[in-house]
Formats: sequence, C-alpha cells, structure tokens
Amino acid sequence: MPTDALAPLRHFVVEMTRCVGEVSNEPDLLAQGKALLSQLIAHDHWLPEEFAKAKPDTYAQYLLHCDPMESFSVVSFVWGPGHCTPVHDHTVWGLVGILRGAERCEEFAWQSDQQRAVERHCQHLMHPGDIDVVSPTVGDWHRVSNALDSGVSVSIHVYGANIGKVNRWVYHEDGTQKAFVSGYSNAPLATVAPADIPQRSEEHTSELQSHHDL
Repeated sequence: MPTDALAPLRHFVVEMTRCVGEVSNEPDLLAQGKALLSQLIAHDHWLPEEFAKAKPDTYAQYLLHCDPMESFSVVSFVWGPGHCTPVHDHTVWGLVGILRGAERCEEFAWQSDQQRAVERHCQHLMHPGDIDVVSPTVGDWHRVSNALDSGVSVSIHVYGANIGKVNRWVYHEDGTQKAFVSGYSNAPLATVAPADIPQRSEEHTSELQSHHDL
C-alpha cells in the first residue's frame, strides 16, 4: 500500500481530536464529528486489509485509534454473511459510518419502568456513505446485522470513549440482560480492560470471545 494511504485516517484523527477537545455540547460535537466521518468514508482505499478481514463465526471489531486520554476511539467493524449483534447499548455517544457493503440497523427503546428494551420501533438499511448516531440522549439500543446475503460489509465507528473497555449491556430475546466489555479483535481483552472491572465468570468470558457482543 502507498506510504500515504493512511493520510485520510490521520487527518480524521487530528480533526476529531481537536473537535473533542474544543466542543463540549454533544449535539454540536456529533454534528461536527459526522461531517468529519463523512469525509473519511467517502473513499475506502485508506483502510488496511488486515482491518477489513471478516471472521468465519462472528463479526470483527478492530481498533484503529484510541485517544491517549480515552476521550474517543475509532473502530472498524467487519461483517460476514449472517453476522449479527444482539440488542445492545453503548452508554456513550457514537457515530457509525458505512464504508463498504450494507448494514441493517434495528432500533429499540429502553423502558425505564420495566428495566427492559421494548419491542423494535424502527429499522433501516445503511449503505456506503450513510451515518447513524447513537447516544443515551438520542437513542442507545439497537441490533446491527450484515444486510448482504453474500459478501462482506465494513463500517467505521467513532465513540466517545475507549469503547473496547466500556461496561455495557446486551438484552437477550428471553428478556435477560448481561453486562459485557467487548474488547477488540486485534487486542487481547486484558490489555484494554481497566483493573477495576470485576472479574467475569469463565462462561461470560467465553461468550465475549465467541460473540464479542459489540
């Protein structure tokens, strides 16, 4: 790959670092971040092949950049045919931009009085160039899947934290919730999980390694 192939990503990281450091209002931050991400995903030549490889059993979540202060992170998600997340939250703001292929997003609402994710209230297809916003302030629960029957889809995600070490939740179809920390496909979970996160059971650790649960 040409030596300057990563220039679009470097430019995005520089501008996003400035944006996160200067903009404290979340709607403005998301608007500016969305404009920057739109520029990044306008072309896909910059993404190294090793961060666009699908896994055979589940989607992959590759860390591309994490701010040293963990104020934001950039991640590529790679989906093979049939790959799908459970219903899950993020607990921080996030931007999801489609780089290749297509993804299906099913949005859910959180019902506080019953402490559960309610029935799906909408779904939409996303194609290259499309960007979704997630946040506890605008809607934080969704389920994402590869919309292609065959072929690989790739999306670029930006989150307001080191998303691989954030304590989050999945909501299963039987109504049960489970805490999880996703880690990354290209980094052992132990290197990104803070020391103060309680040790998980072997069953939970195995589930994370086989499903990633986003």
